[in-house]
Amino acid sequence: MTPRTEREARAYDPDKVIAPGGTIGVLGGGQLGRMLALAGRAMGYRFATLDPTPDSPCGQVADKQVTAPYHDAGAARQLAELSDVITYEFENVDADVTELLMKESYVPQGSSLLYTTQHRLREKRAIEAAGVRVAPYSEIRSEDELRAAVGRFGLPCVLKTATGGYDGKGQWVIRSESEIGEAYETLARAGTELVLEQFIRFEKELSVIAARSPRGEIRTFPAAENEHVNNILHLSIVPARVPSDVVERAERMAADIAKGLDVIGLIAVELFLTADGELYVNELAPRPHNSGHYTMEACRTSQFEQHVRAICNMPLGDPGLMQPVVMVNVLGEHVQPLLDWIVKPESENLEPGVTAKVHLYGKAEAKNGRKMGHVNVLADTPESAFRWIEASGIWESKDN
Repeated sequence: MTPRTEREARAYDPDKVIAPGGTIGVLGGGQLGRMLALAGRAMGYRFATLDPTPDSPCGQVADKQVTAPYHDAGAARQLAELSDVITYEFENVDADVTELLMKESYVPQGSSLLYTTQHRLREKRAIEAAGVRVAPYSEIRSEDELRAAVGRFGLPCVLKTATGGYDGKGQWVIRSESEIGEAYETLARAGTELVLEQFIRFEKELSVIAARSPRGEIRTFPAAENEHVNNILHLSIVPARVPSDVVERAERMAADIAKGLDVIGLIAVELFLTADGELYVNELAPRPHNSGHYTMEACRTSQFEQHVRAICNMPLGDPGLMQPVVMVNVLGEHVQPLLDWIVKPESENLEPGVTAKVHLYGKAEAKNGRKMGHVNVLADTPESAFRWIEASGIWESKDN
């Protein structure tokens, strides 16, 4: 259980509803905020965002962008004055700013969950407290402790920084004893605690997104099967190609975490599935998630609409899947092939039953490895979607 502070408890109102017409403030101006605003505007909400980048992806579609660093207290107050409720689109939000906003605005998500998920050790302990399994791990404070833990877990194993790091950054897969010293020295430079995780030989990577409202209502989206390339999500396949009992357990684990951590809004739960059918939680994200983009066309309610409903304490929508889908990420190196494909006449001549929905995020510069958009390929079967993805040629440039 992630206990709320006394101030959070006072601010936490299970009966308070932010009806359409209100203004939602978003800490962060990236693509998640953009898609959140697009979904919320369709429901009648207004949006303000705080981001240091002028003309940010979220700022392009919001009613107002406050352009300032995230740690700028004055800018945070300005966002508070504009907003009836405040949320965040990424978890590495300045904790002091979040505390300030809780004093001067309505932040139903609170700061305790951010405090927990910003730190891998705190996150793992909170997941265990919710009764859900994580891979065996150990806090590492010295090279000697690392050597001892490697001896217990065996090789390979994964050393990670406790804070920061995403898309494979801030971690080192230790495959031999000769790497131990270099791995410790390299990651210790980050100046944060380190955690060693036992390497889980998984068959598939799954994720489930759960939503919870202040009134305690919980809904889970269908489990996604995820494939990564160079530690960046490449494909999300739904329904996941795993037995139904695995899907049920994964979705139940996500609901247990949402309840146990007192989540308001969305929580994305990433899991490993082993060959013997065991599920282990890898990590959490207290926000909309890349692996949930498939919901935009394939589900009765998208993850973005659901997040708006949850933080505003509206009844949660039906998350049911309407059609199989494969979400494929568009990185910087894929943008031009995608644009070339869109304008071709044959782009409309898809296999019967296949529809490709393109989403671009409005980022100013397309860099290799940078997430620039995604395509939801709706099809009767995943195999039909895979054939379209291959035939389009858009992702031939991805580095395998």
